[in-house]
Amino acid sequence: MRQQFLKAFCGLLLTALASTVNCAELPTPTLAPGYGDLQFTAPPPDSYTLPLLGQAQDGKVLDVEGHDTTLHTLMASKSKGSNKIVILSFIYATCSDVNGCPLATTVLHKINSRLQKEPELAKKLRLLTLSFNPKHDTPTQMKHYGESLKQGVLEWDFLTTRSEQELNPILTAYQQNIQKIYDDKGHDTGTFSHVLRVYLIDEHQQIRNIYSLSFLHPDILINDIKSLLPKPSVKTPQTQPKKIDALKTVRHPPLGLPPVPFPKNNPISPEKISLGKKLFFDRRLSLNNTMSCAMCHIADQGFTNNQMATAVGAEGRTVRRNSPSLYNSAYFTLLFHDGRETELEQQVWLPLLTHNEMANPSIGYVIDKINNSTDYAGLFQKAFKKPASMETVGMALASYERTLNSANSPFDRWQYGHDTQALDEKAQRGLQLFTGKAGCSQCHTIADKYALFTDNGLHNTGVGYQDAMVSKDTKQNVQLAPDVFVKVDAKLIDSVSETKSNDLGRYEITQDPQDRWKYKTPSLRNINLTAPYMHNGSLASLKDVIAFYNQGGVANENLDPLIKPLHLNPEETQDLEHFLNQLTGNNVQELMEDAQTAPIGDMQ
Repeated sequence: MRQQFLKAFCGLLLTALASTVNCAELPTPTLAPGYGDLQFTAPPPDSYTLPLLGQAQDGKVLDVEGHDTTLHTLMASKSKGSNKIVILSFIYATCSDVNGCPLATTVLHKINSRLQKEPELAKKLRLLTLSFNPKHDTPTQMKHYGESLKQGVLEWDFLTTRSEQELNPILTAYQQNIQKIYDDKGHDTGTFSHVLRVYLIDEHQQIRNIYSLSFLHPDILINDIKSLLPKPSVKTPQTQPKKIDALKTVRHPPLGLPPVPFPKNNPISPEKISLGKKLFFDRRLSLNNTMSCAMCHIADQGFTNNQMATAVGAEGRTVRRNSPSLYNSAYFTLLFHDGRETELEQQVWLPLLTHNEMANPSIGYVIDKINNSTDYAGLFQKAFKKPASMETVGMALASYERTLNSANSPFDRWQYGHDTQALDEKAQRGLQLFTGKAGCSQCHTIADKYALFTDNGLHNTGVGYQDAMVSKDTKQNVQLAPDVFVKVDAKLIDSVSETKSNDLGRYEITQDPQDRWKYKTPSLRNINLTAPYMHNGSLASLKDVIAFYNQGGVANENLDPLIKPLHLNPEETQDLEHFLNQLTGNNVQELMEDAQTAPIGDMQ
């Protein structure tokens, strides 16, 4: 099903880009992006760093001469004293799906041809193509398969195995789900159903990227390969991320925040914070070892995700709501957009167990995984004097989240520090609007001695009603790459998309019709760091948010009585936006750098 979806979506997307008018005119089969020109400009190799996705696993294989060898032996071939970068693909020689094995082979062949013009880069790369059909794809057959493809500058090894028994551990290690296809009489057809995956492996035998149908393109791979090369040395010293005192923001909250509350049964400690931080960034806490809390709540994106309106969970599963920022979550009395939880200790388990988030099948599964990870040995005893459990995992994660307190913004220094220079005249006018004509402070509260900028309540502003009940635009933005979007006919997207379930907000918790489309009031602290906005990420900028409230939200029978047209003129909307930009805490960079010191859990 997933492969059919990817094929369909890629075809529809490419069709939209070519201004083709309807599905009936799609070519059959629709070719994957890897066969054509890249439809967007790939980011420069020196502008990003690929994450570590796990150790590339070993396995027994045969080369085209029938000699025994191993994947690690082949990966360890040297180039100027260092191991080579490897691209590993899985195929079977008789595959007839043009967007399956032939696509992988075609893309690698294009790379082989392209790198004739970059011989120095070619010396640093090796291609490994392994068959998952050892019964048919003997060494002789693989030799024949590769003869016409090996012409070029790259080392390209075509491999097979002695038997399925030797093959299966390799397929399992690389999460290759291969299913034989049988005819109606139960006979093996010699064909397979599988999801295309190609692996980029660095010189340390670490997986750095996994390419599926949609993203397998020579331009992308070559740029990714270049991103793994050593960067030129620079004369200026590089600033290393710094850890902060774990209790700093708890013992001494930044100006503008009250004392940090925490439950009596979970007093804060450095050991709990350190353990919670480790858990927060650990991808092993998801079913398939790929998702951590930090992948939806990204530290340098306001502990939310600036690139996605709604979150994406394990295996690309859609989450229907936006990732809320975790800044100052210690002060929230309602958690999740619909307020379904009231304690951080309890909140953490919902994303851990939800199928479209981290997808773990049970609490015990998570606890067993932690207990079987040697790097957690003794940490729970040290922090809690008891082993890992549902209770202590929740307590540890909550302890780390209670340290993400950020304030001492220009507003705080003006309001509570009595610094008359902290806000300029434009911001002061914006504050007057915020507490007066615009009425923002009725929900985003400011107290005498501190400001949480939330009433910790729930309100119907019309956003949820509009999403569920109002017709949508005929064209939708589709993101191809960071900051690269294209308009696509909504009908094309709907034809290959899962039917979207309605989001009724607080009603889903209380079953009270009066609670339809009520959502929690978010804090406005650090608001210019946490776009997109609203529970569904439907408003991309602060300008959009102000315009939405200026028009009085969206009318519906349960619209909160506080929501009404504001009648702000253009100058007033600019003043209000300028004020909102003064709510960024002065310790944001410090919290971001501290997050970068966290270990990232890896597959063992």
